[in-house]
Amino acid sequence: MSTRLNKPVVAFMYDFDGTLSPGNMQEYGFLDKLGESSTEFWRKSNEEARKFEMDPISAYMHLMIKETESRALNISKENLIKLGQTVELFPGVETWFKRINEYAHTKGLKVEHFIISSGLKEIIEGTPIAKEFRKIFASAFIFDAYGKPIWPAQIVNFTTKTQYIFRINKDSLDLADVKKVNQYIPQDERRVPFRRMVYFGDGDTDVPCMKLVKAEGGFSIAVYPARKKEKAGQLLADNRCSYIAPTDYSPDTKVEKLAFGIIDLIAAQENLNKLAEK
Repeated sequence: MSTRLNKPVVAFMYDFDGTLSPGNMQEYGFLDKLGESSTEFWRKSNEEARKFEMDPISAYMHLMIKETESRALNISKENLIKLGQTVELFPGVETWFKRINEYAHTKGLKVEHFIISSGLKEIIEGTPIAKEFRKIFASAFIFDAYGKPIWPAQIVNFTTKTQYIFRINKDSLDLADVKKVNQYIPQDERRVPFRRMVYFGDGDTDVPCMKLVKAEGGFSIAVYPARKKEKAGQLLADNRCSYIAPTDYSPDTKVEKLAFGIIDLIAAQENLNKLAEK
């Protein structure tokens, strides 16, 4: 017999760079400290990845440590969190979560928000929207007793991102727990079935997540900055996402209308499922 919550949970899952914020988060403050351009930093990172056959995410994390050590700069956890305060967000993002939560409540649903990002957890935790997320899944450092980063605690790349969707699906949010996420749980007993999932992303690194959620009955939205619709349009043409929308999260924009429409659809489906069980 299926176990139902009084109010079904809907998971809204977001990439960060390019999805909720323009550019890469390292460009806000960190590169200024290095005195380096974004182009130069990412050139070095990609070169290191090719040279040592590294994952691109571990390459940029290693480069951050190496570049700051060579300049005797401090990138402690506290300083990275402070950098998060300078991160720019797309229009409407700061009020988006309250609007989505309130609308879902009127439909008898509860929305929980999650970040799944290859960017740095420490920087995201410093942004004004960090409190809106039930969990932030992102790349992170281990810091020593002096606050110095010494090793990656977590590396989140475009394929490992899908692991976190299953963690949300099964309510296995503790990264140290590898048992529950791999345990068989019947679909109707999972806390957030795929049909109640929405993934927001902006590019190629989000394709595995967008495809997985869409293929399993959920929804994926590819967002794009103004006048740069081509990439998102191709993702839609290739059937890798459900919808596309500009990165303006203000009231009455396309992405808000899509989100409200998806909430309406999920609410209707949940009501039909309840009627079928009677």
